[in-house]
Amino acid sequence: MIFHTPIMAMLLASGLSSATIVWAAGFGIRVLRHWDIESGSARQLAMERRTHLVSTALVWMMVLELASLLLFVFNADRMSVMFAGSMCAVGTLNANPFGFPALMMKTAVFFGATLWLLVHRVDLKGRDYPLTRPKYGLLIAMAPLALAAAGLQLTYFLGLHADVITSCCSRLFTAEAGSIEAELAAIDPGPALLLLFGGLAVVLGLAILTRRFERAVAVYALAAALFFVADIAATVSAISPYVYEHPHHHCPFCILKPEFSHVGYVIYLPLIAGTAFGLAAGLLPQRPPPASMKTELPRIARRYVAISAGLFAASALVALVAIARSGLVLL
Repeated sequence: MIFHTPIMAMLLASGLSSATIVWAAGFGIRVLRHWDIESGSARQLAMERRTHLVSTALVWMMVLELASLLLFVFNADRMSVMFAGSMCAVGTLNANPFGFPALMMKTAVFFGATLWLLVHRVDLKGRDYPLTRPKYGLLIAMAPLALAAAGLQLTYFLGLHADVITSCCSRLFTAEAGSIEAELAAIDPGPALLLLFGGLAVVLGLAILTRRFERAVAVYALAAALFFVADIAATVSAISPYVYEHPHHHCPFCILKPEFSHVGYVIYLPLIAGTAFGLAAGLLPQRPPPASMKTELPRIARRYVAISAGLFAASALVALVAIARSGLVLL
């Protein structure tokens, strides 16, 4: 299956992006050690010129990583028909032990790439590039994740064989499975929905507070990460059964299918983007703030918070509409 066209495209994309990120991370170590925007030395001038080349390459590679995760999930769902016992992406990812680890690592890289792009965009607004060090520090942290994601993905695809009998979501998201997926599915729908919409109220309240209190931005970033977890738990526990109109079908992947109007994408994409904007807002404030962006940086952080809160609200609204339109009664 390694010669399946989407698989070859994903392997090429991951290999190219991970190699570029590792190469740029090596340059990032030099930036962390020697960057001094007030210096007029030849080394500083050379680094400033090179940052433009490195940053341009990284922008394209980060965008490639964003697309790679979406293609990975979409392809896993499309390939489910090739494996006995598989009905959705869960069966494809369960075809060998490296499927779900590859998905988790690619999701981590997705968040890292989104954060880097958002921080880089703000860095370009300052005349003295005030976020250069944090930006390259984030890049260095991403490098091992990108390598791990590429390695796990390659191992996963090399281990795919059509003669494998795999287990699908009907077995994974059940109480008998004894896994974290089963624990999420076992959560009572009432508390799960209360956690989701109560968490949304907290997030929106914190977003309002950031308009007056700059320190609330860091609290919002933490709340955004927690809301992501709460939303995923509620999706598995309650929202998915409402979409399927079946109380025992908890799969968070089947809602990506066309027979359910691809509603999963409309729930997950705003949720993921909102989390990334929230985390990026938490990375922007500095003490002391750079002189070139003393007023601009807090304003951009508040804007990111507003975008994040809006995306969270949109994701929750889609879930609420799905519940209202469902013929299933869980509560």
